[in-house]
Amino acid sequence: QVQLVESGGGLVEAGGSLKLSCAASGRTFSRYAMGWFRQRPGKEREFVAGITWSGDWTYYADSVKGRFTISRDNAKNTVYLQMNSLKPEDTAVYYCAASESVVTAGSRPPDYWGQGTQVTVSS
Repeated sequence: QVQLVESGGGLVEAGGSLKLSCAASGRTFSRYAMGWFRQRPGKEREFVAGITWSGDWTYYADSVKGRFTISRDNAKNTVYLQMNSLKPEDTAVYYCAASESVVTAGSRPPDYWGQGTQVTVSS
């Protein structure tokens, strides 16, 4: 089992920045690919960003490419999502996820999920 706890969400004005963190505990963190997903109001949950276990490869949804950056620190068992140039349409609950496979837009669903953190971007 892997337990994931997100933090760093909040209210920010359009154009601002937030950095989400996801702390993992349980089984060996470095074994897992990690990712961030979000669920906007009235929408299905969608892929945002993914990173391989080594951190060598990252993947992004087109809607966030160039604005969001995913990273990980295996020594701290933590994955991050730096969000810049935020837009009102980025308002969502953001979920951290861990997978024994790769985390991309078309990959199989992750094995573990966090509880989510709310990000609200005001216009």
